[in-house]
Amino acid sequence: MDIQQIIFWTLSILTLGLAIGVIMSRNPINSVLFLILTFFCISAHYVLMNAQFLAIVNIIVYAGAIMVLFLFVIMLMNLNSDTEPQKNFLVQFAGVISGGVLLLVLVAALKTTLTGLEGKNIDLTQSTDIGLIKNLGKVLFTDYVFPFEIASVLFLSAMVGAVVLGKRDKDLKVINQ
Repeated sequence: MDIQQIIFWTLSILTLGLAIGVIMSRNPINSVLFLILTFFCISAHYVLMNAQFLAIVNIIVYAGAIMVLFLFVIMLMNLNSDTEPQKNFLVQFAGVISGGVLLLVLVAALKTTLTGLEGKNIDLTQSTDIGLIKNLGKVLFTDYVFPFEIASVLFLSAMVGAVVLGKRDKDLKVINQ
């Protein structure tokens, strides 16, 4: 067993443990913090797959922006035991059934995938340049430059619209005079 496999299995066990911590934690703040650590472990998996761009985007977007949003929403909701809804047996039973069906589908998909790979030699030790930023930038600015520029104009107009909608009426009166 080489060092890359040891790192992979360590990260996998850590990711699964943190994901279970997200589900099992009774405190919503701790649950969000477990989720942030899970995203960091998933980003480490991306680095192992030589997809550095996906790792950085995962950290910036999910572990950064979206988790901060989750934390603010949880803090603004002011959750405590008085406002917590009562647990219903039927809802718990439906959750267990749904989880069992999901597990069954995942096991069936894994079995189908493994039977399709029998007799095929796949060399996972070969390094590829598929996930590198250089290749993504080259394709983005050669083959897809027009859709990229259209998206940038749409994002710019959305930002300007958000600023205009966010202005108060008296601020707009000052601008119009």
